[in-house]
Amino acid sequence: MPLDQAPTLARPSIEAGLHVLPQTRQLRALHTVVRDRSASRVDFVHYSGRIIRLLLESALDLLPFAPRSVETPVGRAYEGLAFAEHICGVSVIRAGESMEGELRAIIPGVRIGKILIQRDKVTKTPKFYYQNLPADIAGRQVLLLDPMLATGGTAVAAVDLLLQQGVAEENIVFVAFIAAPEGVTVLASRFPKLRIVASAIEERLNQNAYMLPGIGDFGDRYFGSPV
Repeated sequence: MPLDQAPTLARPSIEAGLHVLPQTRQLRALHTVVRDRSASRVDFVHYSGRIIRLLLESALDLLPFAPRSVETPVGRAYEGLAFAEHICGVSVIRAGESMEGELRAIIPGVRIGKILIQRDKVTKTPKFYYQNLPADIAGRQVLLLDPMLATGGTAVAAVDLLLQQGVAEENIVFVAFIAAPEGVTVLASRFPKLRIVASAIEERLNQNAYMLPGIGDFGDRYFGSPV
C-alpha cells in the first residue's frame, strides 16, 4: 500500500446511520498527535479541537436544509439552501464539554444543555445524576456531544433521556471523537433512526472496556486533571 494512501477501517455491521470522517492524511496526522501519550495538554487541546470542528461540520450537514434563493452582488439569483433552525448541543459532562467551544464558534449563541451520567462502580451500569436542558428541546435538532463511544451504555442512557423529553429520535445526531464497533452496534441497534458521526472507528474494546488503539481518558487529557 502506498504510504500516502489511508487504510480502510473496519466498520461495524450496523452502519446505516454511521458517518465516519474521510480518513485523509491530514486527519491521520491530527490523530497521530492526540493519540501520542507524550503529547502536551496544549497540543492535545489544539489538535483535538481541529478534529472536533470537522466532526461538528459533518454533523451539521446531516440536519435539514430548506431551499433559499438570494440575489448576488451582480444581480443574479443563486438558488441555495438555508441552514437548519432550532439547533442545540447537549454535552455529556465532563468530556462532552470539550466540544462546546467549537460548536459555539460555528453557531454563535447556540443553546447548549448538559447531562451528567456516570457508571456505577459496583454494577457498572450508567446512573443518571443531573440534567439542564432547554425548555423547548422537544422541538429542536440535537447534537449529542460525547467524545468516547465505547460500550454504548452511557450513550444509550443519554439518548433515552432526550427521548423522554420529547426529542424525536431522527432529530438526534450523536457526535463522538472516536467510537468502538461494539458501542456503535449497541447504539444503532437500539435507535435505528439516530445518526452517529465519528472521526475514527477503533479496532475493538479490551477486557476492561478500553478502546484499542485508544486515546486515553479524553476528559482528563483535555481538561488537565481527573475529576
